[in-house]
Amino acid sequence: MRSICFILPLVCSLACGTGDAHSTSMAAGRRTVTHSNGIAAPGAMPNIYARAGRGMVSPAVLKDRPLVYVPNSRSASVTVIDPATHAILRTFRTGAVPQHVVPAYDLARLYVLNNEASTVTPIDPRTGQEEPPVHVDDPYNMYFTPDGSLAIVVAERRKRLDFRDPHSLRLITSLPTKCKGIDHMEFTTDNRFVIATCEFSGHLVKVDLQQRRVVGYLDLEPDFDKAMAMPQDIRASPDGSIFYVADMHADGVHLVDPVSFRKVGFIHTGVGTHGINPSRDGRFLYVTNRGWHTTAGRPHGPGSISVIDPEARSVVQTWTIPNGGSPDMGNVTADGNEYWVSGRYDSEVYVFDTNTGRLTHRIPVGREPHGLCVWPQPGQYSLGHTGNMR
Repeated sequence: MRSICFILPLVCSLACGTGDAHSTSMAAGRRTVTHSNGIAAPGAMPNIYARAGRGMVSPAVLKDRPLVYVPNSRSASVTVIDPATHAILRTFRTGAVPQHVVPAYDLARLYVLNNEASTVTPIDPRTGQEEPPVHVDDPYNMYFTPDGSLAIVVAERRKRLDFRDPHSLRLITSLPTKCKGIDHMEFTTDNRFVIATCEFSGHLVKVDLQQRRVVGYLDLEPDFDKAMAMPQDIRASPDGSIFYVADMHADGVHLVDPVSFRKVGFIHTGVGTHGINPSRDGRFLYVTNRGWHTTAGRPHGPGSISVIDPEARSVVQTWTIPNGGSPDMGNVTADGNEYWVSGRYDSEVYVFDTNTGRLTHRIPVGREPHGLCVWPQPGQYSLGHTGNMR
């Protein structure tokens, strides 16, 4: 029954003994009330993650194999793990430097982005088997416009966003930017704009999706020493009013108003702040602190996970890794009870119990595991990355 519970925890929560990750502990004293399915109760703040709540998987993915796909950047491979048993099933070869495993907008494919090979390896999620690679120039990351009409390939080395057909990945048009190390993106709630991080220039760039043009840049460095900002992942608060921007040099997250496009705050988290994932009910943001300020690190660093309450705008818990680690990118399971995270410089994957914050498993994988994908995930469609679900 474990594999069934992984996909449909609302159906078999009594039989499996599952529960909402924070409904009885960390949520105490909050003003916002959210049902276990992620839908806000009357009078509560809106929640853009409501349709990606615990167990709310689309009928389109019910026959998909529950698997975790881990791209090993420096091993040119993907390790496939059974999330029910935490056992490695197999490892398959990819092109050079696979960076992220990205769910398609329509959830029908997963894509391994082989950055230095300029290829994308499709995966059939029903079988878990890879398909022949497709040529795509410099695919560091990939997103999809909120209407699903376009894929947006983040061509990091080219400082460019490539708009492509979401199925064939055929190039339609390119948008050059002044963004050095363009990496991660998030969409505004009106679906008109997208904001991307510029890792090596300390900026954010805002793009008008209708006109496909840059409308502005935001410098994140004025509040820090020169060349201090190094923005990484970016995710919206549950109500969409604030974008959280992980900064690997500043050791925390910038709070940015996506409409006025200005900084409105900062929250310190830990060393080398890198990735951000919402909890299944949207009440919390899990923030990975990689343990290093550089793009290269050593094993057993001071990595950790910070749990942020977006309403209070504060860290409410810190999860540690015994003997150190380097948490990078992660995904929350469909039932919300586990947080899977790649250990970038420790060649392993971490599994945290979201109810307790305790590290329960360390699974050895290839060199420099990066943007892993837990699949299937709740949601009706994917905006890209490793599962920015709506």
